[in-house]
Amino acid sequence: MTRVLVAVKRVADTSGEVVLTDDGQGLDGRFTGYTIGDHDSCAVELAIRVAEAGDGDVTVLSVGSSDATDQIRSAMALGAGAGILVEADVAAMGPADVAAQIAAVVRDACASGSTYDLVVLGNDAADTGDFQVPIRVAHALGRPIVTGARMLEVSDGVLVAQVQGPYADETYELPLPAVVSVLEGGAEPRYPTLRGRMAAKKVQIEERGPVGTPAGGGRVRWHVPPPAPSEAEVIGQGAAAAPAVVEVLEKLGVLR
Repeated sequence: MTRVLVAVKRVADTSGEVVLTDDGQGLDGRFTGYTIGDHDSCAVELAIRVAEAGDGDVTVLSVGSSDATDQIRSAMALGAGAGILVEADVAAMGPADVAAQIAAVVRDACASGSTYDLVVLGNDAADTGDFQVPIRVAHALGRPIVTGARMLEVSDGVLVAQVQGPYADETYELPLPAVVSVLEGGAEPRYPTLRGRMAAKKVQIEERGPVGTPAGGGRVRWHVPPPAPSEAEVIGQGAAAAPAVVEVLEKLGVLR
């Protein structure tokens, strides 16, 4: 039986226009909505697959505001059995602070006799893109880690992870307990069923406060670069533009 803890983050949906908050400290999701990133979605999928293959269980963890329970329940609707929210001002935290919260949850579980054999995270957060939290979690726990995994299997206490290398696929074997970060693209996330959604609504999410005082990430503010200048040229309107259009086409060699 493999006990898996998968961490997800509530982030603004960046599939459309990126809008910053008024203070420039983060992404504003008031008009686009909130979700979990693609890396996190694949992390949830692989965590559930590992648990299903080994008669295990999955707990979803998020560090953030109380609104993050929406993302926890969304992940639980896919097959996770429990959820934990570390309610904190994640905007005031840097990667080391977030990693400390996740590591504290794992240590407390171990102290109570219910160790998480595998901690799964997305390769990076969709908003901050720090690429640090998984490695910091592994360091804090003293566990081996493989990053950028696309497929996972657990057999006889050994984690087998497949990573897409620059020239060929790479396979790693790590003894459990371990930490792994997941890169999107290797597994197609499943869709929740109505039954799964209803079941997730009934589960009581464990809530806990943060540990320590956040040191912050050192980021001063965000900046969205201006759009690239357009190279389009208006050469006229209606029938009056016909001669100019013909001239352009002749220059391009389209008309002979």
